[in-house]
Amino acid sequence: MEASRPTPRSPALAALLSIVVPGLGQVYAGQWRRGVSLILGLSAQAALFYGVGLSWLSVCMAPLWPWVVWDAYCAARGKKVPATGPVVLVLLLNLVAASNVTQVHVPKLAPEQRGVMRRIVGGLASPDFLKRTAETREAVGKYVVPGPGALSSLESEPAKAHKPRITITPVRAEKGDNLTVWGRGFVPNESGTLSLLGANEIDLGGFHTDKNGRFAATIVNPRDIPGAYFVHARQVVPGKGWELSETLKDAGPRMLETIYLALLGTAWSLVFALPLSFFGARNLMSGARPLKLIYGLIRALFTALRSVEVLIFAVIAVAAVGIGPFAGVLALAIHGVGALGKLYSEAIESIEHGPIEAIRSTGANEVQVVMYGVVPQVVPQFIAFTLYRWDINVRMATVIGLVGGGGIGYQLIQYMNLLQWRQAATAIWLIAGVVMLMDYASAVIREKIV
Repeated sequence: MEASRPTPRSPALAALLSIVVPGLGQVYAGQWRRGVSLILGLSAQAALFYGVGLSWLSVCMAPLWPWVVWDAYCAARGKKVPATGPVVLVLLLNLVAASNVTQVHVPKLAPEQRGVMRRIVGGLASPDFLKRTAETREAVGKYVVPGPGALSSLESEPAKAHKPRITITPVRAEKGDNLTVWGRGFVPNESGTLSLLGANEIDLGGFHTDKNGRFAATIVNPRDIPGAYFVHARQVVPGKGWELSETLKDAGPRMLETIYLALLGTAWSLVFALPLSFFGARNLMSGARPLKLIYGLIRALFTALRSVEVLIFAVIAVAAVGIGPFAGVLALAIHGVGALGKLYSEAIESIEHGPIEAIRSTGANEVQVVMYGVVPQVVPQFIAFTLYRWDINVRMATVIGLVGGGGIGYQLIQYMNLLQWRQAATAIWLIAGVVMLMDYASAVIREKIV
């Protein structure tokens, strides 16, 4: 008995149908999937352009029409036409639409904005990693504004060897009177500052020492309320050495906190994702209908957890447990269950089935099949995926800190809010250095394991 031959299709009719409705000719020619894709896809694309207010781009799709007609004609004759050109055209039109929707343009910066950009770039170019060592010498002297309740005289303090000391003459002065501050024991040939101590410190000017470390400076008494007042002389002389800056000393522990935050988040993800991944592997759950239902639920859970951005989890966690690293751990752990679960399940689905069949042939139950046929094959991939996830979590942890999830990101956003760009650059470079180091280390470990 002869095999039935497909009913011949008229190329002319197929082309005519695609002229009326693009894609209908392909359906007539028997290429249902291609035809339906063209009918729905072109209509959806035109609707998308109209929806974003760029209906003129729909006119630019006109060159696709002759191609669709020719494709339908060839389909009826049993031939295929390459779709590279139409795909590239649609992609270019969508890029144009994206540029218009996102308002891409060459920015015109105002003078204030240019100044801010210069400070940002300058901060990145000169982060606050190190500072010069400095020698600080300071001393305090006092005088009296006469009046009711004021001291009649001041007791002189004994001089200490090699210690800075200042005296003020005269020791009693009215508002506006000149006072002379005499200093000794300071660093020779260097400058310093004078200030009047109090709730609101007042700058009284500066001084410069001679070769013996002495100076004499004239100040004006700004106070009229009777009582004793204290003048502070301070001299800060840069040294020849270097030391870690206060910014780096603060950012270092925060960076370690970020690494541990990411580690704990990864560990918690592992605890939940590892057992669930076996229920999310199609090749292990393809038997009875209840197994298929469990498989579908687990994969849906993985997809849901992955689809929600980790920052959203972080905001929810901050609202639940408060600002701090614990909120960051929760956010990374919840998001990581979905990410690691998917990777683990796909690793299980890609295993060789030979060892599994061999173990089953011995009469082993399903638990034994998993333990001796599946686990040995997936352990190297599981380790590699876990290290890779930790690497990702370190980068995510820095962003989570921006919304209160702890770590160095929390410190970074404070620097940026205070416009402290050199300090912010220190945190940024520290993050980049740690991430690059962990990228290299995890790549080496994965290479050795896999």
